[in-house]
Amino acid sequence: MSSPMSSPMSSGMGQQGKGLPTPTPPTGWPIGSYPTYAEAQRAVDYLSDSEFSVQDVTIVGVDLMQVERVTGRLTWSRVLTAGAVSGAWLGVFVGLLLSLFSGGGLAGPLLTGVLVGVVFGVISGALTYGATRGQRDFSSTMQLVAGRYDVLCEPRSAEQARDLLSRLTATGSGPQI
Repeated sequence: MSSPMSSPMSSGMGQQGKGLPTPTPPTGWPIGSYPTYAEAQRAVDYLSDSEFSVQDVTIVGVDLMQVERVTGRLTWSRVLTAGAVSGAWLGVFVGLLLSLFSGGGLAGPLLTGVLVGVVFGVISGALTYGATRGQRDFSSTMQLVAGRYDVLCEPRSAEQARDLLSRLTATGSGPQI
């Protein structure tokens, strides 16, 4: 049995190998299906506001897709500038640590940390970008999204949940059952 503070991934899982949790498929009866996660979350929130036992409810993303959104073009100047800025921030942190443990003032260690950080950031950025040899001249972000979000409920309380959600449906964007 899981504790109230356990994560959703830790409840109801068997043990395999070195004690790592094994994911299990969700169980329950469908009580609603929504095109966005926000709408599914709204439905569960409505159930909670209606004093429903929401620990019996699960939101399941169905038809998962990995989406890569291109955010811009990479050039040598952008890569080196980003490396320098990233390195400078790391250098500020290291410089502040050095100034705490050195007997001198703040300026010397801070300036040294920033300069060394910029150099290492530029070198790191150049090596990483150069290793791609022009095969990936763009920046992007990755996201895992679902085609729809089903709300499932344990059979013992699924009918009550459906009845409550039918009231939400009457007010507007309810489930598509």
